Amino acid sequence: MAGWKKLAKDAAFLTASAVLMRCIGLAYQVWQLVMSVNVFTATLAISGIRFTTTRLVAEELGAGSAGGAEQAVGRCLAYAAFFGIAAGMIQYFCAAPIGFLCIGDARTVKSLRLLAMSLPMISLSCVFNGWFVASGRAAVSAAVQVIEQLSGIGCVMLLLPRAGSDLAECCGAIASGTVAADGASLTLIAALYLLARKGRGEGPAAKRLTGRMLRIAAPLALSAYARTGLTTLENLLVPRKLQAAGYSAERALGGYGAITGMVFPLISFPSCLLGAVAELTVPELTAAQVRGDRRRIDRAVSKLLRWAALFALGTAAFLLIFAEPLGQVVYHTAEVVPYIRVFSLLVPFMYVDIVTDGCLKGLGQMLWSMCFNVAESLIGVLLVVTLLPRWALNGYIALLFICELFNFSLSLSRLRQVADFRLIPRKWRKKISLHRG
Repeated sequence: MAGWKKLAKDAAFLTASAVLMRCIGLAYQVWQLVMSVNVFTATLAISGIRFTTTRLVAEELGAGSAGGAEQAVGRCLAYAAFFGIAAGMIQYFCAAPIGFLCIGDARTVKSLRLLAMSLPMISLSCVFNGWFVASGRAAVSAAVQVIEQLSGIGCVMLLLPRAGSDLAECCGAIASGTVAADGASLTLIAALYLLARKGRGEGPAAKRLTGRMLRIAAPLALSAYARTGLTTLENLLVPRKLQAAGYSAERALGGYGAITGMVFPLISFPSCLLGAVAELTVPELTAAQVRGDRRRIDRAVSKLLRWAALFALGTAAFLLIFAEPLGQVVYHTAEVVPYIRVFSLLVPFMYVDIVTDGCLKGLGQMLWSMCFNVAESLIGVLLVVTLLPRWALNGYIALLFICELFNFSLSLSRLRQVADFRLIPRKWRKKISLHRG
């Protein structure tokens, strides 16, 4: 019971921080003129290291080796430094072609080079965040991330007025504030880590750390690279294929933008809670797996999926019933109301899939998750090419349902093979049987 109370407390901290950061992000996007290009290099810089750290540290702590956990952090820091520096150098030296060819504005080159400095910081911070989650201090990680967002906004608000109306200077001010916030965040979380690890270095040395780290990180990194590339390709193809179906450019971008930019942020907003639970699930299940405690694994997975399903069904019902007032209050338009109602039917699968994916990662099934995610992205691209020219926006809606149900069914099926979970508790089954009798 104490373990579940701790999980609930940590989930509350992570959820609160995630909600706050999403709200901040909505306001902060006004300033972020060039940050979108960072998605590729940031994916390379991180290369799956946050979850890898959480998994490795949880394995060592589950085996009672605090010393092994420290060694795991050291190995992960070396990995993070390599990929973070490599990503930073790529972005720095390729800033000119990115600015000219991808963004189409040479004035963004300066800011891209400034942002390259933050990539090693982001990568190293992921390691410390992973350690805090694995060691049961998720609140520290959440607090540091909120401080980073707030300090970033403060720096930008301080620097932006001095930039005047020149776009290059404005982008430079935003980039400088972002780099300063990332540097402050890394310094703070590294200092907190050094304070927290005092007296925790006892225990046997870890074995085969590098091999174990790469076996976890490689599938995650490859999956992230593939999904980022395929998702970007899909996003580029959708408006073109809608135009091929007879839509004007304005109508194609309008319908697509309403779904991706308005409806999905709204229906996925409550999933902050499940995202936090999924992250906290990893060390819990990893520790139980290291101890060979199958009963605890089955019980934990059953409870997590059960509560995720109930939460998802409640959220779906709320979205379905209150779609019209939500559309009017949040976006001041009735255009999104039909889409909210349609995609509310997808919410139970989306939400449960988040927790299912967390359980798979906690049980060391990263390779399977990678295969499912990449396969889903490939199917998405193929369906864009085949469905949209014929069925237009209805084809895109069908595509989203097909991809989500595909991933959900495969993930749940794989989880069934590694954990004996029950969505309906035995005591509920007995009551149902007695009622029928």
